[in-house]
This record gives sequence, structure tokens and C-alpha cells, in this order.
Amino acid sequence: MPPLFERAQAVSLRGLFPQARFLGGADIQVSSCATDATMCQPGDLFVAMAETDRDGHEEVAEAVRRGAAGVLAERLVVAPVPTCLVGDTRVAHGQLCHALSGHPGRELRLAGIAGTHGKTVTSHLLASILRQSNLDVGVISSLSAVAPLSPSADDATPNAPQLADSLRRMTLTGQSHAIIEMSAAGLATRRVAGLGLDAAILTNIRRDPSDANPSLVRHRRVQARLFEQLNPNGFAVLNVDDAASQPLLDKLKHPVFTIGMRNDAELSARVLDRQSFEQTFLMEAGPEALPVRTAMIGDHHIYNCLAAAAVALTWGIDLDTIVRGIEAVTKLPGRLERIDCGQPFQVYVDAARAPDSLTAALKTVRQVTRGRVICVLGTQGERCPGIRPQLGRVVERLAHVRVLTSDNPRHEAPLETVHGLLDGFQRPQDALIRPDRMAAIEWALEQARPGDSVVIAGKGEGKVQEIGGQRLAWDDRRIARDWLYAAARAESQTSTNLASGIPALKIFG
Repeated sequence: MPPLFERAQAVSLRGLFPQARFLGGADIQVSSCATDATMCQPGDLFVAMAETDRDGHEEVAEAVRRGAAGVLAERLVVAPVPTCLVGDTRVAHGQLCHALSGHPGRELRLAGIAGTHGKTVTSHLLASILRQSNLDVGVISSLSAVAPLSPSADDATPNAPQLADSLRRMTLTGQSHAIIEMSAAGLATRRVAGLGLDAAILTNIRRDPSDANPSLVRHRRVQARLFEQLNPNGFAVLNVDDAASQPLLDKLKHPVFTIGMRNDAELSARVLDRQSFEQTFLMEAGPEALPVRTAMIGDHHIYNCLAAAAVALTWGIDLDTIVRGIEAVTKLPGRLERIDCGQPFQVYVDAARAPDSLTAALKTVRQVTRGRVICVLGTQGERCPGIRPQLGRVVERLAHVRVLTSDNPRHEAPLETVHGLLDGFQRPQDALIRPDRMAAIEWALEQARPGDSVVIAGKGEGKVQEIGGQRLAWDDRRIARDWLYAAARAESQTSTNLASGIPALKIFG
């Protein structure tokens, strides 16, 4: 990519990497860098990185031809310009980007959040708490960024130059704190190298369904890289109820703040009341305890609240302010987001695409539903076909009415993705198949009776439906609202007609 950093005073690679080996010169002074040989500009340092689809070490000649004044590599290359050899160019690239940007992270109090689920919600809860304390905070997550990064919901962590540039923008606008969502892919590819965190939250560890060779041990090792970014005086937050996270407790060299609902923890919670539209839980920190009333429901949300509160407590924020900050977050797009248009049943839109997250969402909804749970579920085309039967088993077990549909089928036939879900059913005949996602949502809403709950799962806040080569504007929430408002208007007209003695069909009920 084009160099983002141009400083009046160059960075010395000898000073930045004192253990590196230099060829063709004693040092290299760097003012800008590039990782794509075709984007190299005269005077750039070319950083050769080995990636899944290409190896930058094979592009050195092209980079030099375009004007690269030096090369940063992790193995010997033939180059007519000075070369710096390091152990891992991905790590070195991150460190260099932050140095070229003036180490903006050192001017901010930084919190990094990793884990299989809950990163986005936790980051926004912590941001809300900090803002209740009149602190200026920036958030880099799948729902927001301070620079025009447009991170996708699948991977919220920007690459190293974008991350460094975002933090620099935060310092220039006077922000004092930053919260960074760190995806597994971002940790695995060392995009966050060069950052020094003051707080590191690991929400939970589950098998990653996007991994071609899912392994809990491997996934734990990747997630644990979060703690490599901690400053000497930093601290970690761990969920002691999460079995896969517990082995890390004895391995961490930094102080650990524990949270939990079932096991002994420094910050704990217990549910006082849970309804379809809100829940109340008691947050306990030593001798202090305060009730928290939140419009977001489920145990998984309580864990996110505890994780955010743990950082805030350690940073000296009082429990009253923490509770206000949590309660100020009334919803987040696509996270069991409730759609309320006055209908006599509940409608939730949720981004759950993995078996365990779908399980958590449906179990939560079952707890607060006196009628039936109707679930609309689609699975993405050309993505993770191995988990489709698992998703099918979850929806068959936890939903009373199961509507199987498509979700970004791409170039895969919609019925093929649905058949993958059906493979997990013991009684496939109990599933209703509606490949057209809009038709599936509208059918589910039409079937709902007072006291039921409809869960539209898989897409969440996604704004696109990819079919073939087309990217169509899409929003599950808008589709649900449009149908509900139309039904409400029809019911109102029904009442008017009945009052006039004209028989008509009632929509709701």
C-alpha cells in the first residue's frame, strides 16, 4: 500500500532494531515504507512479508526498480540497496509504522479486547463508561473507527499503518483513551505489533469456525498473543467461567483481574430479573454491590459488562459511574437487537453465525419467551460449510419453528447452503425452507402470535446481500420494521372497518 508516514526526521532502523543484521550499510534511515512492490515510491523502505497468497521476498527486484532505497526482510535477499534482516517482518513492520507515526499509542491509555465473542459489545460498553467519566475516548471496532477504515464485521482490526494512523488522529483531536478490538486474524498476522497496551481483555475462547483447521489449542495460542502487547505496568482481564481461558491464569506474568458469574472472581454478578426487553443484575466488587439495569439481555451480555467494568475499576472509576455507563448503552446493531413496532410479540435481529453464539442467543430468548421461539437462519455461501450441520442442530434443538434461508449465497446455490443446515436436523421435515431471505423473514413474522419471539439470525447489522456477482442493499432490521408497520396499518384499518360494520381480516393475534 502507499506509504502513510512521512516525517521530517527519519527513523533509524539500527536504533529501532538493535539486534537486526545489516547488509550493505551500517544503518538505514527511513521516512516512509511500503509492503507492496508495485506501490513503492522513490526513497521508500520495502518491507518484504511472507503472506498466504504472496511472498514479498520475491518482489524485492521490482521494489528496487521502482525506487526502494532499502529492504527490510526476514531472510537473505539479493538487493543492490542496504538490507535489514529481522526475525519477523510482520512484527517489525508494525513497530516501524508506529515509530514513523511518532508512537501515538504512548500518548493514549490503551485497552485491547480479544476473544471469540463479545469484543465489539465490550469495547462500546467500556467507551460508554469512560465517557460518563468525561474522558475523550476513541474506539476501533467492527462498528466504528476514527479513520475511514471501514473495517468489515468479519475482521475489525485494521492493518499496521492504518492502526498507527488512526491512533495519531486520536491524539491530534485530543483524545486521551483508545479501545481497540483485536480479531484473531489481526493477532495471528501481527497487525497489532508495536502497540503497548495498558489493559488487555480476553472475553472468551471458542473454536473458530472460520479456521480451516479449527483447534482450540491453536486458537488459544493465537488469542493469548494479546497479552504480548501489554506494557510492563499493564494488566489483564480474564473470565474465570470460561474453561478455555483458565489455563492462561498461571501463565500470565502481568496482574490479572478476574470476572465471573459462577466461580469466585474479583468482580462478579448475579441475575436479579430478566424479561424480554431488559434485565437487572447485581454487580459485586468486594464489599461494594450495585444493581445494573440494561436493555441488552443474556448472560453473555453480563460477562461483557463485567469485562468493561473491570478495566474501569482498575483505572480508578467508581462503581456508580460504571453502572451509569453500562446503562447508557441501550442497544448495539445486530446484537440481539430488539425491533419494537408495537407488535404483541418480540422480534430480535442477531449476528450469530457460529454454533455457540447462536446457542447463547436462542437460550437467552427462550428464557424470556412464554410462547414459541421462531428462528430464521441463513448461512453464508462459500464460507465455513463445515459448521452448517452444527448450526442446523442448534436451531432444531432450541427453536420451536425453524425457517431456513440464505445469507449472502454469493456464487453458491441458495438451496445448497440450506441443505447444509438440514444435514444437522434429526427431523428435516420439521424445517421450513424459504431460500428468499425476505420471504423467510416475512413468513416468520406473519406466523408469530402474542407471546412468541422471532429471532432473525446470521446477518445482524449487515447491509449487503451478495447473490451471484451482485451486491444488493440489505437490512434485516428494515425488512422487519417495514412488515411490522404495514401489519400495524392493516390492523388499524381492520379496526376502522369493523367499527363501520365492514368485516375484515385481523393481522396481529
